[in-house]
Amino acid sequence: MAEEYREALLKKDVYYENCPGCKVDQLKELKRGFPFRELISIWIVVLCTALPISTLFPFLYFMIRDFGVAEREEDIGYYAGYVGSSFMIGRALTSVFWGIVADRYGRKPVIIIGTIAVVIFNTLFGLSVNFWMAIITRFLLGSLNGLLGPIKAYAVEIFRAEYQALGLSTVSTAWGIGLIIGPALGGFLAQPAEKYPNLFSKESIFGRFPYFLPCLCISLFALVVTIATCWLPETLHMHHEKKTSSNDSCDALEAATGAYKGDETRTDYEARKPASNESLLKNWPLMSSIIVYCIFSLHDMAYTEIFSLWAESSRKLGGLSYTTEDVGEVLAISGFGLLVFQLLLYPYVERILGPVPVARISAIMAILLLSCYPFIALLSGIGLSIMINCASVMKNVFSVSIITGLFILQNNAVDQSQRGAANGISMTAMSLFKAVGPAGGGALLSWAQKRQNAAFLPGDQIVFFVLNVVELIGLLMTFKPFLSQKTKNGTA
Repeated sequence: MAEEYREALLKKDVYYENCPGCKVDQLKELKRGFPFRELISIWIVVLCTALPISTLFPFLYFMIRDFGVAEREEDIGYYAGYVGSSFMIGRALTSVFWGIVADRYGRKPVIIIGTIAVVIFNTLFGLSVNFWMAIITRFLLGSLNGLLGPIKAYAVEIFRAEYQALGLSTVSTAWGIGLIIGPALGGFLAQPAEKYPNLFSKESIFGRFPYFLPCLCISLFALVVTIATCWLPETLHMHHEKKTSSNDSCDALEAATGAYKGDETRTDYEARKPASNESLLKNWPLMSSIIVYCIFSLHDMAYTEIFSLWAESSRKLGGLSYTTEDVGEVLAISGFGLLVFQLLLYPYVERILGPVPVARISAIMAILLLSCYPFIALLSGIGLSIMINCASVMKNVFSVSIITGLFILQNNAVDQSQRGAANGISMTAMSLFKAVGPAGGGALLSWAQKRQNAAFLPGDQIVFFVLNVVELIGLLMTFKPFLSQKTKNGTA
């Protein structure tokens, strides 16, 4: 064991005492086998922050109706878009700040603050009594929950090189699962006094606040995650003290090699140090991948908002007349299918084809799939149930495959000291686009439902046509000369 420890430490030129990042690097060199513990840790943290983002979508239609702010049924989607966007606006304003904090003070403090924000503000959202309270609590939740960027950096740093793609796949998988399980929870648990009168009376808190139960369940889960994150190891390198080696045997071995080798080691190490003064805005491999990521994020958020509103709209408006429970069931099935794909298939497909080809194929398939949605709405009964479930599973698989590939490109484009800030920039830009998604999607659906008899793309056909246009723009931007990738030898 001592010999293995010595050989592992010699694989890295320099270690610093009391540096949490160096300690993690040492553990990575020593540890062999599949990193189950790290995968589960990242999974639950990302799931915790993803769940509250989308929980509201199945019941948002009814929540806005209950607030009484919409004068007509067709206007509900318009107001729902603002509530859906408020979270992303808050996150857009603070993502760079949280990225800088993560680079300076560590990934772990930002992760803990983010999970605490879920506990507090997601609970308050479930207790909202009017439109503006819902807007404000969602905005504050987005402002203080800035852990998605740092957790992507953390996923790269906590794994050995051969598992880094799996780590980022875990982030995007947990994120995708959260965006699906969240609506499922919202669909099954909202309005419990109406659905489960034997368990919840109308005079109870869950009867007076019909949308509190799903929010409370997620907040309790976030509380457990907050406690668990106290034991997460910090991965940020903090080299405040004199350089030292990891044990006396390594010191002796380095001394025996002579002064020249020691100088060479220091030179090599300095050459590998991240160029922290390099402007991230001039890093085109990073910025191009962020821009493409934003386009697909806009599409995905608009689709998420539109799907629930469209499914719950009446048949006369081109919808499916689904209940919150029906939507929750569809999204739960989609979540299970996505989980199976990402854990069993995506790592192998990505290894064979690469992240960019996978993203391109997924975008093409998503465009073809969305073109079928208006025709699925013409079905009924078991045929509708089978088709909408299959379509939802495939659509979410394609979306998460695209996002995972772009995660990989972004994290490969920068060094560790800039990774938090880079992901902060990514989260800011993505949040701005995602803020447009629900508002734009809700307004688009509301407008489309008023033109059922239009000559060109009537009703919901125009909705899915616009979504396909956005997806096509993202697809075209994955090709050169726009999207460039950083390789070991430079930009390609």
